[in-house]
Amino acid sequence: MFLHKGEVLFRQGESGPLYELKSGLLKVVRVHEDGTGSPLNLIVPGEVIPHHSLISQKDYHGTAVALLPAEVKVIPEKEWYGDLSENPEKYREVALLLQTKLRMMQQRIDQLTAVATKDRVVLLQNWFRQYFPDMSVKDVLTQEEIGQFVGLRRETVNRVLRHL
Repeated sequence: MFLHKGEVLFRQGESGPLYELKSGLLKVVRVHEDGTGSPLNLIVPGEVIPHHSLISQKDYHGTAVALLPAEVKVIPEKEWYGDLSENPEKYREVALLLQTKLRMMQQRIDQLTAVATKDRVVLLQNWFRQYFPDMSVKDVLTQEEIGQFVGLRRETVNRVLRHL
């Protein structure tokens, strides 16, 4: 399955299959009652999502949107959960997937807790380049989204980016 930039993979509150991102980049956004959204996560190639459904199915917690053209493998629920029940060693694979995501989220926490505003943006850019070495985060995320991911106002992000 291929997604163009801006296409929705799944919507918050729906239920359905799991997905493995083969290439591209997705963002997961939590949509609030007033219609505004808060970015929750960036999904990079190799991840199986939604993470909270790797062991048991649950409705999608957010809406997944392609930030870059993406190739996604659909993993039907019956196939994923059937494989888990028939092959207990599959739980190790799930644990490793979750471990990788936890380590990624620890890096993201470092971005949020950096004292200097410039450092927050630089840490996000460095993290982004691990997965997309030929791209800048500002070419993919808006200044508003960068600010939401690192806990800064858009105006501050704008000022920092001008000086990088």
